[in-house]
Amino acid sequence: MISESFQFMAASTSPEGEGMFFLQLLGVLVGCLGLLFFLGTAVGMLRFPDFYTRMHAAGKGDTLSTMLMLIGFALFTMDDFSLSSWLLFVKIMGVVLFIFISTPTSSHALMRAAFEDDEMPMTEEDLKKSKKRRKKK
Repeated sequence: MISESFQFMAASTSPEGEGMFFLQLLGVLVGCLGLLFFLGTAVGMLRFPDFYTRMHAAGKGDTLSTMLMLIGFALFTMDDFSLSSWLLFVKIMGVVLFIFISTPTSSHALMRAAFEDDEMPMTEEDLKKSKKRRKKK
């Protein structure tokens, strides 16, 4: 187990392995950026006042963060430029494309259903009333 990690480190510092190490580092950075956007989505879901703004945070943030994490995973798993690596990369990009198409569509359908069910967005007056209630408590 330990010798495998030393072999990985030796391969990544060799002149042939520099490109692979760069792709893995880029994959980790893109994946961490996706996690940062997930954190922003979670904060938006907790802090936004009404259904529509929460759905906006969930729809936009979830799509971007999931896509970034999957792209990071795809870059990280590119061990070599063999057929199996490219096949895995293409499969992950297919999942990314599916998420890119389906998540905004489902968010729109949920928002439309809420609108048709007479769920109205909060107005400035509603926000002022809720702030006054918080101050009284």
